[in-house]
Amino acid sequence: MSSPVQPLAASLVQSVDWLAIAPPTIAAVVGLVVLVADLFVAEHRKTLLGWSSVAGLAAATLMLLPLLDGDRSTFCLTGDATVCSYTADRFTLVIQFLVLGGALLTALLSVTALKDARKDLPEGEYWFLLLSSAAGAALLPASRDLATLIVALEVASLPAFALVGLKYGDRKSSEAALKFFLSSVTATAVSLMGISFVYASTGTLYLTQVADRIQNVDGQLHTLAQTGVVLTLVGFAFKTAAVPFHFWVPDTYVGAPLPIAAYLSVIGKAVGFSGLILVTVVALPSYADLWGPALAVLAALTMTVGNVGALRQQATRAYSAVRLLAWSSIGQAGYLLVPIAAAAYSGDAEKSIGSTVAYALMYGAVNLGAFAVAALVGRTKTLNRIADYRGLYASNPLSALLLAFFLLCLAGLPPGIIGLFAKVTVFAAAVDAGLGWLAVIMAVNVVIALFYYLQWTTLLFRAPEGEPVKHRVPAPLTAAMALTGVLGIALSGAPQLVLRFTDTALF
Repeated sequence: MSSPVQPLAASLVQSVDWLAIAPPTIAAVVGLVVLVADLFVAEHRKTLLGWSSVAGLAAATLMLLPLLDGDRSTFCLTGDATVCSYTADRFTLVIQFLVLGGALLTALLSVTALKDARKDLPEGEYWFLLLSSAAGAALLPASRDLATLIVALEVASLPAFALVGLKYGDRKSSEAALKFFLSSVTATAVSLMGISFVYASTGTLYLTQVADRIQNVDGQLHTLAQTGVVLTLVGFAFKTAAVPFHFWVPDTYVGAPLPIAAYLSVIGKAVGFSGLILVTVVALPSYADLWGPALAVLAALTMTVGNVGALRQQATRAYSAVRLLAWSSIGQAGYLLVPIAAAAYSGDAEKSIGSTVAYALMYGAVNLGAFAVAALVGRTKTLNRIADYRGLYASNPLSALLLAFFLLCLAGLPPGIIGLFAKVTVFAAAVDAGLGWLAVIMAVNVVIALFYYLQWTTLLFRAPEGEPVKHRVPAPLTAAMALTGVLGIALSGAPQLVLRFTDTALF
């Protein structure tokens, strides 16, 4: 006699498309290999672990190329091949490129940082945590059910806590890690409660099924579904560092090793925003009247608080350069929220989301480049104040020119055409969706940001105080600055490539 459990078990049998899951899988496997190899590699050869990690992330990034020929899905229900837990579509590949490319640049910065740390940072654990976080971050945009989404979010976040506080005997680092941990755990708890309410209302975790069923929930469950939507949005607002959930960012960036601050500013945001897009646009389009206005208000608050915070930084304050980049990243998060909010009002949600993805690609390249130059200056000026950049052109002309270019891109000024192009794209998304008031607030914030970006830029070319300090640029730092510089310059020459890359079948 057949058991009633057998049909259910049969429906859960999975076929695995190994090519589709290769990018995050390679990062995870290399992380495990590095952790085990750390036990056997002699102390003076620990740099091999770093270069192995760089090679692993490069291989994971290259594995995106075979996936460009079409959408691939795996871990699907056998009864319905359209309902899957993992989908490698164009949206997934773009975010995975941003995540894995950003992790690769972070790894290049880390090779030099670990050498300078002189055993204050344990290399094996560092590389394992970085690769594990990158694997989780690469998994998240491919997640098409709420359980996988939360697991990927935590795999990306938990190693990041440890990376922030990994430095031996550094109180500032420990405090930063604790603040980051507490805020992120709160966000996860809120998200899990929201997702549990959504599951209780719909009876499914798959995003496409949630989108269908949540429109027709029983009247008695309507309030539960609405509460679930609100709590889920609040949880992801924490992850994106949206105001008022931004308080952990400046101290965390200052306390973390500089490459990890760079990693959090780009990959951390990519994780939060891709999760937010999947939850709102894919799973909850019928609740656009709820999350649309909420995200629009969050965008306005976030860009304003971030830019005003950056404007208030004093050039002579310790770590003011890193703090300015931290507050600036909060302001940029506000810009990234604008097209997601616009998707609630627009008849073409894919075009709006394409604007966010395009802006994220621009921001990722130039912000990592700015952190690379900050890492170079920080090797000789440990307090990393904005004032320490005065006269950088006299001691290292190429680094000064690159930093000036990156700052102008972030400001949206020529020759940083890609920054201007990205801001115009986001601005257009707001106007097309009828959010004129949000476009006005964005325009005011762009003007505010111009002041502190230009103030830092002009400082680079002023006469140095005393004898200029020569900055020797190690090969990994040179590679990171060169890659970000070439990418920024190439995109400034042909900015339409970004939209062409992101504006095709995002979902």
